[in-house]
Amino acid sequence: MLWWAFAAWCFFTSEESKMDIEPFLGHPAETTLTHDVPLHEVIKHHFPSQVPNSPPTSTKTVFGDVSSAAGLKVLDDFLADKSYMEGFEATQADSTMFDAIPSAPSSTFPHLLRWYNHVKSFLRERANLPSAKSQFVLEEDDDDIDLFGSDDEEDSAEVEKLKEQRLAEYAAKKSKKPALIAKSSILLDVKPWDDETDMAKMEECVRSVKMEGLLWGQSKMVPVGYGIKKLQIGCVVEDEKVGTDLLEEAITAFEEYVQSVDVAAFNKV
Repeated sequence: MLWWAFAAWCFFTSEESKMDIEPFLGHPAETTLTHDVPLHEVIKHHFPSQVPNSPPTSTKTVFGDVSSAAGLKVLDDFLADKSYMEGFEATQADSTMFDAIPSAPSSTFPHLLRWYNHVKSFLRERANLPSAKSQFVLEEDDDDIDLFGSDDEEDSAEVEKLKEQRLAEYAAKKSKKPALIAKSSILLDVKPWDDETDMAKMEECVRSVKMEGLLWGQSKMVPVGYGIKKLQIGCVVEDEKVGTDLLEEAITAFEEYVQSVDVAAFNKV
């Protein structure tokens, strides 16, 4: 009996009848390849590759000659739904385009006029405005004038130098425009000593005062009382050249006729 059990044990443990028990232990059974995979079979399998990024969309915007009605119309249409040349805040693009326009546009271009007046209100802070990010081009005599250069050329020293040169040319062009002269309208009351003062002679003396930036206007005699009249005379002066103190000093120099001078009204023109 023992001999039979020993023979059975030897039979089941032999190499010929050994069983692969790995599947029963939870491990995957290995599968051995019986042949090599041909190279052409491998080539047929295409693996996805990374698609290169497409080039950025051009930000170039071309306008016509903004000194002409056609160019202003293009710019007016461009600003129809915009507050600034680019983005949601003012940039150097607004400042430079403002300089390129010879004068304030007419009401024929309502969007452009709105933008023009808005940008004009803060041009004193133009040096602090951020740089332009887009490329705006003006066309004059069929030649493109690139105001800002493209994004790809920002690192080029030559392009930066050219951009600064063009900005300087626009600034010089604008500086040739006549500056706005501040003027004021003044109404003076010139009082005589008494009722015997020659009022015609007194007015003649007042009008004899000549100064650069002084223009005399209309006058009239206004009764004061007891037969005495005062000379009320108007004039327009340039603020930087003529002041009320200077006028009063020049008029009261005619001591024979003038007792005093008062400013009855003062208004900016």
